Amino acid sequence: MEKREQLYEGKAKKVFATDDPNLYIVSYKDDATAFNGLKKGTIAGKGSINNRMTNFLMQQLEKEGVPTHFVEELSDRETVVKKVKIVPLEVIVRNISAGSFSKRYGVEEGIVFDEPTIEFSYKNDELGDPLMNAYHAIALKLATREEIERIKELAFKVNAFLKAFMKARNVDLVDFKLEFGRLSDGTIVLADEISPDTCRFWDSTTHEKLDKDRFRRDLGNVEDAYQEMMKRLGR
Repeated sequence: MEKREQLYEGKAKKVFATDDPNLYIVSYKDDATAFNGLKKGTIAGKGSINNRMTNFLMQQLEKEGVPTHFVEELSDRETVVKKVKIVPLEVIVRNISAGSFSKRYGVEEGIVFDEPTIEFSYKNDELGDPLMNAYHAIALKLATREEIERIKELAFKVNAFLKAFMKARNVDLVDFKLEFGRLSDGTIVLADEISPDTCRFWDSTTHEKLDKDRFRRDLGNVEDAYQEMMKRLGR
């Protein structure tokens, strides 16, 4: 497969065209950002870990009946994915209170919910990714009612699998962000990544943070936390 021109560069990844119009190559970077890009840094080896962890978890999810954009891992940092049009909604599923949820509602971190919550934010850096509900998304024609129902169904399916999968490795899945895309025929598939960049992982015993919060909150040992998560997954 031939890698062609760069189509896009985001905070954590670059996307390249290929000689196949239906396939892209995603290249993961070590760059780290937080607070909508206000805080910037580098986490050594992050790109490789996020790429490999995402690909591994997406392959597991495919077996669980969750369609994804994953096609083939080319190298530590590069992966072939299906061309999708990203639905401009960030989908956040929460099992335990933390981060912006705790701040927004004035509750401590670590409250275990009876059932998971789901929220959407408008994927728009200039506006600061504001929260929105399904009615707003439909009004703005970001997605149809059917697409939103499908996205919710898939997001909860991802959560059920990942929560059990991580628990077996002594990790609590606190919350995570997903993105979905449309294939050329309109099928909704899981896209973007599943990694310590997009998930909150806490050690089940010590509650030590094993994710990007170590970077956001200047807790140190950021690289070690990412590597520890790979070890827990047996990768």
